[in-house]
Parts: sequence; structure tokens; C-alpha cells
Amino acid sequence: MDMEIIFKIIGAIGLVFITIGVITRKRIRQNILFIIGGLLLETYAIWLKDMVYIPLQLIFVAAAVYELYHLKKK
Repeated sequence: MDMEIIFKIIGAIGLVFITIGVITRKRIRQNILFIIGGLLLETYAIWLKDMVYIPLQLIFVAAAVYELYHLKKK
């Protein structure tokens, strides 16, 4: 299988996780889905070598980790 197809699939799966996270009502589950989806999209962005998308995804994942930490702390 071509590497381009593999990374496109990884990116698409990341989008699916984030989409499910958006419609999920439970905040902890939502943040877990955001983290997984964000990391998959980060992998895709690194493969693309997109210097705008890479830091954007890092910020998105960091925000989800931060919120998850605070929700679990309560």
C-alpha cells in the first residue's frame, strides 16, 4: 500500500474521532476523542510537512489534554 494512502487514511480517521467528539455530550470522553483525533491529524500534518497545520494541531491537542487534566482533577 502506498504511504500517501496510509497517511490520508490516518488523517481521515483523526477527523472521524474529532467529529464524534464534537457530538459527544460527556466532557471527559469528548476530550479523549479530541486527543486521539488530534494526534492522528498531527501525524498527517507532519507527513505533509505543513508548517501551519503542525503547530495548530499541537495547540489543539495541548488544550484537550489540559482540559482533560482539569476535569479528572475535580
